[in-house]
Amino acid sequence: MAKNHWHSAGSKTRSEAYKYGYKSGLELTVSKQIENTEYDLKYETETIHYIVPERKAKYTPDFVFIKKNSELMYIETKGRWTATDRLKMKHVIASNPGADIRMVFQNPNQRISKASATTYEIYANKLGIKYVAKKDIPTEWLLECVKSGEEPKQSQNFFA
Repeated sequence: MAKNHWHSAGSKTRSEAYKYGYKSGLELTVSKQIENTEYDLKYETETIHYIVPERKAKYTPDFVFIKKNSELMYIETKGRWTATDRLKMKHVIASNPGADIRMVFQNPNQRISKASATTYEIYANKLGIKYVAKKDIPTEWLLECVKSGEEPKQSQNFFA
């Protein structure tokens, strides 16, 4: 059995289990029991896929603008974009197709992890977030929106 790379912390039993590639003393005990039978010992050789049940969740964007065409533009700011934040944004976008969500990063060239070449900007583009900015909301984005006191254009309904 290959030695795993779990750190050995806690009891002497757990440390012994780690030496043999197990995560707990109980796993080591059961493996020894199986070895003393006529059955093959197969430890963590299979993977079973499952679906996490759906749950309702809420997302509150940092800033909201009304665009000149009456649609909404959501601006999310991120200094650090954690794996949890990225997963949440992925679910938000999947649940709200067509929503205009844009990101303002402190540093869009920041890698998502030390081991990854993927930057925040690359990941945002992968999620379909059309625009990525650095530190400030670009003027072009603001020009798409109504100013204080202005009214958005009403779309014409030819079939009313």
